[in-house]
Amino acid sequence: MRDINKVNEKTYTKARFFKCALQVNPAGYIKYRGQQQTISEDDYNQQLLEAALEAGIEIIGLADHGSVDAVDKLRRLFMEHGIVVFPGFEIASSEKIHFVCLFDENKSSQELERVLGSLRLLDPQDGICPSRLSAEQLIDEVEQQDGFIFAAHCTNDNGVLKIGQMNHVWQHKELRAAQIPGPIEDLRGVESDFYRKVFLNKDPNYRREHPIAAINAADVSKPEEIKADGASCLIKMTKPCFVSFKQAFKDPESRVRLNSDKPENYSSALERVYFVGGYLDGVDIEFSDHLNALIGGRGTGKSTLIECIRFALDLQPFGTAAKKQHDDVVKANLGVERGRVELMVRSAAMHGRRFKISRKYGDQPVVLDEGGNVSPYRPRDLLPRIELFGQNEIYEMTHDPQSRHQLVERFLESDHAAYDDVIANVLHRLKENSDSVIKALQQKNEIEEDVERLPKLQDQAKQFRELGLDEKLKVIPKLEKEKQLSSRSSEEVSRLQEAIDTLQDSLPDTAFLSDAALEALPHADLLRSQRSALDGLTVKAQEVLKHLTEAQQQTSAQLIHLQESLQALIAAEELTLENAFKDIPASQGKTGRQIGAEYQSLLRQIENIKPKQTLLQSRQAHIEELYRLRKKLLFELSEATSARASAMQRSVKRLIKRLGKKVHLKLKNEGDRQPLLTFLVDCRLESVGPKRLSWVTDGDFSPAALAERIRLGEDALRETDWGISPLVISALCHLPERKLLEMETLALPDIMEIELNVTHGTQEPLFRKIDELSTGQQCTAVLHLLLLDNHDPLILDQPEDNLDNAFIAERIVTELRNAKLARQFLFATHNANIPVFGDAEWIGVLTVEDRKGHILPEHQGAIDLPNIQHLTADILEGGEVAFNQRREKYGFN
Repeated sequence: MRDINKVNEKTYTKARFFKCALQVNPAGYIKYRGQQQTISEDDYNQQLLEAALEAGIEIIGLADHGSVDAVDKLRRLFMEHGIVVFPGFEIASSEKIHFVCLFDENKSSQELERVLGSLRLLDPQDGICPSRLSAEQLIDEVEQQDGFIFAAHCTNDNGVLKIGQMNHVWQHKELRAAQIPGPIEDLRGVESDFYRKVFLNKDPNYRREHPIAAINAADVSKPEEIKADGASCLIKMTKPCFVSFKQAFKDPESRVRLNSDKPENYSSALERVYFVGGYLDGVDIEFSDHLNALIGGRGTGKSTLIECIRFALDLQPFGTAAKKQHDDVVKANLGVERGRVELMVRSAAMHGRRFKISRKYGDQPVVLDEGGNVSPYRPRDLLPRIELFGQNEIYEMTHDPQSRHQLVERFLESDHAAYDDVIANVLHRLKENSDSVIKALQQKNEIEEDVERLPKLQDQAKQFRELGLDEKLKVIPKLEKEKQLSSRSSEEVSRLQEAIDTLQDSLPDTAFLSDAALEALPHADLLRSQRSALDGLTVKAQEVLKHLTEAQQQTSAQLIHLQESLQALIAAEELTLENAFKDIPASQGKTGRQIGAEYQSLLRQIENIKPKQTLLQSRQAHIEELYRLRKKLLFELSEATSARASAMQRSVKRLIKRLGKKVHLKLKNEGDRQPLLTFLVDCRLESVGPKRLSWVTDGDFSPAALAERIRLGEDALRETDWGISPLVISALCHLPERKLLEMETLALPDIMEIELNVTHGTQEPLFRKIDELSTGQQCTAVLHLLLLDNHDPLILDQPEDNLDNAFIAERIVTELRNAKLARQFLFATHNANIPVFGDAEWIGVLTVEDRKGHILPEHQGAIDLPNIQHLTADILEGGEVAFNQRREKYGFN
């Protein structure tokens, strides 16, 4: 007979859930129910096969009552269609407790007969063949025969929980599974909640060292019954074989599921990585959607593989040292041969679509869709929340407060993010306001300089008037006024021309409603009508613009004519003045012409400055209005930052609940005062160094409050309790306004304090700040955060480097076993606790041959494969406790 383990052997490189119907009866079984079989055995087998294929059944347990006659024919048929058959039988103990016994898929019918003989069967009674052995003896004997035994229909008649005082049977360590008709929660309230409490291991009389596995394996006596949810369950294995099947029940919490328990997986995943060229040339890995562990001896290339994945995803390492290490690794392993890394990813952000990411050394990554077309997306668009940390990178992160804060913020609910755009908009308007204030102040200063000259110029003019020149030259200011008014007319016409040009550029553009754009749209006619309406508006607007342009041109021509006439008259008046200058008596060594020219220039300056007095008032009013607007904007900024801080605090509280008693967080809004200190140091205050500014870090005032006090003057600063020395007060009050405007919008980052519970087990939690922790404890706190819910993968290179084995076994592995159901993890590790206790679905063993890294197909799989077991034990590190637990759990040395 063919060995099922040799069929498609190379395809089994990772563990997954197989759908198993474990109590399937052959055609002859129906007679035990007092019914007559109406179809032949061959027809029954064929119909059963078709129903099993339709239901997605991959493994069946064949369990006739005390008979194995039908095994060979049914097994042969099912095996030909890729369904594995574990042959066996149903049997009752001397207490009439029913059990199903299953055996290796390759066990012959003759061997099964001998097993039946060893169970000391009596003659059939009541439709079954009971054994002379007690339930405990029966369990021991099946285990001795390398079989697997589970309690059948344990909550019904002849079930181990239905028959009283059988808790010693339930507690037998080799009884690892019991069958119930549906989910455990369906047992709530039945028999005073007895059954549910027993299965949850909460009944003290039935308490086991390890909880029993609940399975659905209802009797299948008719082909269509195999389709029912209660007829099958899910068992995780690398290969569909009996060895893996049995070992699954040694870790049922991870490997045994009811159909109703398996969660839908909406997470992203790295499905495959393939290397072309370089150290890992030809390495081709299909990852599990759950926990993946890359192992191997030191120097085999675990970190190389992780860094090459980082390279393909274009992810930047944290810190200078990590960046250099990454660049060196990638260059050394891909650079010489211009190697390429290919990743197949499934993206939760893109609703489960699959993409191929390809990156050659020296090039940027290229993203292809499932059709092979170049996609506009970047790798980060596909996996926006992926986390990848190399060796010691987490340790480096723990020493940077802002990085810790950013890490925590990634796991907060996004309520606070709604205020980010509001804050950014207000800051943008404040920047525009600052620019306007600075410009207005500069203009005011320029005008003030001219206006301050006016009294002096007027006094000089008075001296000229005392010479009797006022009456003769009184027309000069009037001529200057006429020149100003005439120039203003030209400006008014120019503004209208600018408005016409702007309107011309703003006419509707209907290119977006072209026939090509509307092709095949269901309501294209209505969109064409919209295009026609816009085209009509354009025509009417163009007519108006035409009339406006003509009127503007006519007016401009008319003004030119009138201005030329006025200029001619002014020129004549000025010529008359020139002639009048010679009649002015000489004085102080100056001719009359010189005196007249000076007086004319003086009057021109006075007339040019006089309007600036009004303009100065206008500028002052404009500045006051800008400051009123600024005050309103600063209030808006305060409101938005306050609302964001409140939302952040609520999110932090929710995150703390998710972290349980492992990690505690304290958020101090705007608690980082270093930016304000740096700002003042950069201002280079006279005789003031960083030490004299220590009051900044000790205070809790805002930068805007400090700027306001500085504007109010030294007395206002002295009135505060901020502890500012007189020398610093004086220096602050000499800051220019542009620095105060800048200070008002200075953002102070939040401070996120991370505290780790340093106690274990049920001890009262004791939280310590991350800065007070050891290196391993600091990394532990961050790792707890990284294990929080996330749809994108978490990839870590040797996280155990800064963690102790006890912590990994007691905390991290427990979280991994739960989190991996809804998230993909990839760890490069030499610690046995992660792949073994975490029950990794894929373990890949890196080896080196001819100076190249390899992961052979036979070196991939889960811990249920003997080869992987031995490689794991040989390669991985771990304490005595870890190896003892592994030996007990998996039965190998």
